[in-house]
Amino acid sequence: MPNEVNRLLTAMSKDILFHTIFPHETSKTWVVFVHGAGGSSAIWFRQLKAYKKEYNVLLLDLRGHGKSNNLVQNFVDNNYSFNKVSKDIIDVLDHNNIPSAHFVGISLGTILIRNIAEIAPQYVSSMVLGGAVTRFNTRSNTLVYLGNTFKHFLPYMWLYRLFAFIMMPKKRHKESRLLFVREAKRLCQKEFIKWFKLAMDVNPLMQYFKEKDIDIPILYIMGKEDHMFLGPVKEMVKRHKNSVLQTIHHCGHVCNVERPDLFNQHSLAFIAQQNR
Repeated sequence: MPNEVNRLLTAMSKDILFHTIFPHETSKTWVVFVHGAGGSSAIWFRQLKAYKKEYNVLLLDLRGHGKSNNLVQNFVDNNYSFNKVSKDIIDVLDHNNIPSAHFVGISLGTILIRNIAEIAPQYVSSMVLGGAVTRFNTRSNTLVYLGNTFKHFLPYMWLYRLFAFIMMPKKRHKESRLLFVREAKRLCQKEFIKWFKLAMDVNPLMQYFKEKDIDIPILYIMGKEDHMFLGPVKEMVKRHKNSVLQTIHHCGHVCNVERPDLFNQHSLAFIAQQNR
C-alpha cells in the first residue's frame, strides 16, 4: 500500500520507531500493539487478522528490537528509561496523527502502556494487558539480581533462554519460549544490557502505579500458569475499580500466543464495550 510505505520511509528518516499500519475502510478506532522486551511486532501474528476486521491497527518494534534495531541507530546509543521508551511510542502516534487508541500489550510492554497512561493519558482509550508485569516476586527478583551480576560475563542469549524457561517451564509453553528466544536473537549484547537495566526500575514504578488508581479502563488477561506474575495482578485488580481480570486455563505467560482464540475473544469484547 503506497501510503503505508511512505509512512515507513518517513518514520525512518525522522528516527521514528519502525511500525506498520493496517487501515480500516470505515472504522475511526485505533488499536496499538506493544510487545515485550526481547520480542517484536511479529508476536502479534495471531491477533492481526481478527483485529484488522474491526479496527485500524498499528504494530511497532520498540527501540533496539525487530526492524527498529537496524533503522534507528540513535536509540541504541542512549540510556533507557521507561519514560523515554514510552515517548518513542507516543512519537509514532503523533507521526501518524492518531489522537488516541486502545492499547494491547504483553509482558514488559504492559508497563510501557501503563506508563503512557500516566504521563499522557489523553492517548489511551483503554488498556488490554496480557501477561502483565505489575511487580517482581521473590523468584523474579532473584533472576534479575543474578542476571545483573552476570550480564557482562555471560552471553546474553544464555541468560535469556534461562529466563524464558523459568517463566514458561511447561511443555505447552514451548512455542512461546522458542518464539521469544528467536526474536531476542536480533538484540546485541549491549542492547540486552540496557533493557536489563530497565528491569531494575520495575518494582518502584509499579509500586507507584499500585497505589494510584486510574480512570482508564484496564483488562488484564493472564494465563493460570503464569506463576511469576498472576498473583501480583490479582492484588492490583482488587485495589483498582476500573480493572478487570480474565484468566485462561492451561496457559502460561505469553497468553496471546498460547491461547490466541481466548485472548482475541476477551480483548475484542472488552474494546467493543468501551466503544459503545
